[in-house]
Amino acid sequence: MKMYRIAALIERDMRKFFRSPALMLSSLIFPLVQLVVLGYAFGGKIRGATLAVVDEDHSVESRRMAEMFDGIAAGPQTFRVVQYDSLSKATDDLKTGFVRGVVDIPHEFSRRYYQHDRPRVVFTEDNSDQFISSALLERVQEMATELNTPDVQPRLDAQVELNIVEIYPYIEYIKYLLSGSTAMAIFITAMIGGGITYIDDKMRGLHEGYLLTPIQKTELIGGLIGAGTIKAFMAGMSLIIIGGLIAGIPRLWDPARLVYLAVVVAVASLAMISLMFLVMVRVDDPLVPRAIFGVLNMLLFFPSGAVYPIEAFPSWLRWISVIDPFTYTVHALRNLTLKDTGLGGIYMDILILSGFSAIMVTGSISLFKRQL
Repeated sequence: MKMYRIAALIERDMRKFFRSPALMLSSLIFPLVQLVVLGYAFGGKIRGATLAVVDEDHSVESRRMAEMFDGIAAGPQTFRVVQYDSLSKATDDLKTGFVRGVVDIPHEFSRRYYQHDRPRVVFTEDNSDQFISSALLERVQEMATELNTPDVQPRLDAQVELNIVEIYPYIEYIKYLLSGSTAMAIFITAMIGGGITYIDDKMRGLHEGYLLTPIQKTELIGGLIGAGTIKAFMAGMSLIIIGGLIAGIPRLWDPARLVYLAVVVAVASLAMISLMFLVMVRVDDPLVPRAIFGVLNMLLFFPSGAVYPIEAFPSWLRWISVIDPFTYTVHALRNLTLKDTGLGGIYMDILILSGFSAIMVTGSISLFKRQL
């Protein structure tokens, strides 16, 4: 064994490392991003979840309850209250994910209260997200306990009874995590089949051969993104079907649901691939993508709500989720697999992902260089 040869190899790799500032920066950013994102993404208290309140009684006692909801919204801020005039409209918004829970104060609330006939308040929870539903239920139960605590000992029992309605059957965490795992499969395929392959082909001179032909750069970018989208779509659909069978998603083979799932996976695949090409379009060093993807993986996956609700994040991390294509992919897939909402629960996610893809493709075309 010749030690000077080993030393020469070590010197060469170190020189190459230090001559690539982007690689060095990425190597430093990744552990920092992991520390900060994981430190804040897990274990936070639920804040700002939207709670619908339907006051059908319009009495002094019902307004008292409304004031208690406003007090929690201003104090612990577990939820923010949205007043609804119609219980059916509030329930529809609950099913489509616009609100996280519905509190209904029925017409006979005050009458039963003054007659000491166990007045009831109905709390309907979106139990597809166990984290948020548990936090909301805890706060509503605290309110019921406070209402049931008399200023003086009553002669008759006039306590408020809280009825809990779960709009969906019990949701295991594996079902909750399925949408995030599917988004991750799409991203990994986009990373390998789009970004890394693009750089490797570029280094081998394959793109130089393309550019010697009359082909336009828009056609070249379109073909590369199209091929990557197909590969990511196949990976996403395979994961959603196999994972759905393992997790026990009910009515997985429903034709309408499969169509909606295919549309979401296709749009998400296009968004991920176009993002990869925008990131890689001016990169020449084949080592840089392997470092960047680690940062992107951490920065996109965890803030999306794939493993923990976005409502538990600090405000600065929520802003990342707003511009994160993972967020809308996870939301749409979760609505389809756990709630089976149909188009009403996913159309906004599809529009946002489509707009995101258009911006990324436009940026890729404008930054692409015909010369190597």
